Amino acid sequence: MTNLPSQISDWLEHRQWRLHPHQTAMLARATDPATLLIAPTGGGKTMAGFLPTLADLVGNTHDGLHTLYVSPLKALAADIKRNLTGPVAEMGLPIRIDDRTGDTPQSRRKRQRADPPHILLTTPESLALMVSYEDAERTFKGLKRIVIDEIHALAESKRGDQLMLALSRLQSLCPNLRRVGLSATVDDPAAIARYLARHPDPCAIIEADPGPAPDIAMLETAEAPPWAGGGAAYAIPAVLEQIRTHQTTLIFHNTRAQAEIFFHNLWLANEEGLPIAIHHGSLDRMQRERVEAAMVANDLRAVVCTGSLDLGIDWGNVDLVIQIGAPKNVKRLVQRIGRANHRYNAPSKALLVPANRFEVVECQAALEAVKEGKLDGDPRPPGPRDVLCQHILIRACSGPFDADALFSEVTSTGAYSHLTRAAFDACLDFCATGGYALRAYDQWQRLLQRPDGLWQLRDPRSAARIRMNIGTIQDADLLKVRMKRSRGGKPLGEIEEAFAATLTPGDTFLIGGQIMRYESLREMTVEVSRDRGRKPKIAVFSGTKFATSTQLSQGILALLAQDAWPDLPAHTADWLTLQREVSELPRAGEMLIETFPHQGREHACLYGFAGRNAQQTLGLLATKRMEELGLDPLGFVATDYATLIWGLSELTDPAPLLDKDALRDGLERWLAGNAVMKRAFRASATIAGLIERNSPGSRKSGRQATFSSDILYDTLRKYDPDHLLLDITRDEALSGLVDFARIEEMTDRICGRVNLRRLSRISPLAAPLLLEAGKVPVQGAGAEKLMQQEAADLMHASGLATLAQ
Repeated sequence: MTNLPSQISDWLEHRQWRLHPHQTAMLARATDPATLLIAPTGGGKTMAGFLPTLADLVGNTHDGLHTLYVSPLKALAADIKRNLTGPVAEMGLPIRIDDRTGDTPQSRRKRQRADPPHILLTTPESLALMVSYEDAERTFKGLKRIVIDEIHALAESKRGDQLMLALSRLQSLCPNLRRVGLSATVDDPAAIARYLARHPDPCAIIEADPGPAPDIAMLETAEAPPWAGGGAAYAIPAVLEQIRTHQTTLIFHNTRAQAEIFFHNLWLANEEGLPIAIHHGSLDRMQRERVEAAMVANDLRAVVCTGSLDLGIDWGNVDLVIQIGAPKNVKRLVQRIGRANHRYNAPSKALLVPANRFEVVECQAALEAVKEGKLDGDPRPPGPRDVLCQHILIRACSGPFDADALFSEVTSTGAYSHLTRAAFDACLDFCATGGYALRAYDQWQRLLQRPDGLWQLRDPRSAARIRMNIGTIQDADLLKVRMKRSRGGKPLGEIEEAFAATLTPGDTFLIGGQIMRYESLREMTVEVSRDRGRKPKIAVFSGTKFATSTQLSQGILALLAQDAWPDLPAHTADWLTLQREVSELPRAGEMLIETFPHQGREHACLYGFAGRNAQQTLGLLATKRMEELGLDPLGFVATDYATLIWGLSELTDPAPLLDKDALRDGLERWLAGNAVMKRAFRASATIAGLIERNSPGSRKSGRQATFSSDILYDTLRKYDPDHLLLDITRDEALSGLVDFARIEEMTDRICGRVNLRRLSRISPLAAPLLLEAGKVPVQGAGAEKLMQQEAADLMHASGLATLAQ
């Protein structure tokens, strides 16, 4: 298919638009089983994805659903619907388009099932829900194409695994279904192509002209960045100046807490009253929608935001992106840069603002990676089994199934193509019985095998509960925040339950850039009033801290290896030069460990460049090992680049701390009774269906869910230590917050090459670590010795030591 119907070609000609080569190529490959299109932002990816659909629907009578569009964001689905409906109406095509997400009213969802539109725009969770219905076969009858937007973002999470399992089901219902993936930032096209296609089908990859290189640089400021911290308050005058000279500026942050602090400080400095707003996922939906509408109308000069505006929504005349803090990940940075000048062949403009001195080095490494087109990314792990358990339950909701047929469907999914039959059967058995220790409880016996060999729900009524808990996103335990009024005041957003528990009446905190006074907690809602006069607490949101990627860490090490740094600001180049004079700079392929005395304590700084989470885990494991070796550690602090440990004794032999087998053994023992393990268990148990957060008429609070999951975890550990979910939990715990894989990557990288450097005083590179927040004390023999020493000094100073005991 290369010739467009006249209605479409006339419309293009009327607008004086011509198809880009990659759009023509997509038309030519309309009948391929799978196609991956990689094109820069503003390159007409969405149009390329839909052109074969529009061309096929023109002049052909199609009954029911023709094309599904899946995006990771509800807002993106709504945006695409808006952008597609207009041209279709202008062409006069009788094509019905609708969207279906968690925000869609129930009445409209019912209409969509009874009479599906030609094009339906949805999210992975809503698609999984639709696949679970008994009439799924009728709903999807005639489905020809599925377009997955921002596929790189979905491929990095369990949401993508769930989507691909749902797709395997759709492929069985519609054998001629064509798959299309769209993305602007793919680090490994072949891997994403395998992920998209039905295994082992081929998948064509179309790469568009990347367009002009982005115009990116570090923001020049009058003041140098501080030595530590993440607020970047020093840069606010320079950021305001950029806002004044551009139409609309997006100011990205890595965390919601940082966005709140920066917006508050920016607003205090905004004496001209420039229209500036804040947008992040914890703000009330109405507030976010107001900000989005104002952006579309070009009524805002700047928006302080987080990842909520990362992906391909076309918001007004954004002509500058500012990234506050090091991006931590080149792919994410490229995605954000693409929000500016969202037009093909128009260079995006972006400025990076390092929050502290080391981030200057990281920002420079990121700039060079972007200019060289080096995107980062990690290999995809095998498909997670907790998501498979949920998929088996979803499949049972839609009707009886044959285990062999389902196994065949599942293994046609790229991520599960190597799944063994034994692993599949273990998941099926878990869904049917709950496992050995739980099989006596009816609530976890959800499937039964009929005499004809098919599997079905033991109780058909359980389908409603399963559907209420579909999804893999593990929301933090959030509480609504409202203004205090007699009948319920204006909603402001959400804060985490754990943070709310630290508040007492009269405390103040930031939300939406405003200082609010905590009044009370009523019916699980935090009630607040305005209070502008006091310094606020900062809400901490879990799960939002990025670790510097492996590839970016390597870029930093390459930069440190240079003889000189003409591209770095003088304040940072001078700092690195001083480090080289006093000690040396870390090198790729070995680990530099500096030891030195400071303020009466012995210190050891391990430059691992393994990312914040892994460096934190290294600190926990190394101090535990030092405790066993009698080195009396007292505490540690970790950043993305290094772990600094202090104690009573000098570290002279670091080899026992970095032995890979000893580290893994220490990790297993540490994890066994650790809260991290329970947290990982709770997440997997919720996805696999062991814990139901939602039931008819109610939702478990975070505390209730934690209580239930802790009891289950302790029970399984005691009576069924080989339970499937404990096995899944061990796998999960090694990634994420623990990130042990990065420690293993680090030990493989240095391969025993440790450069132990003894210094007479603290080094320039180690000093900023002592200014970092998040110091972790070690309660061991060293702390006890200190207390004994302080008691002896007290007795001696008071003369009590001379009295008879």
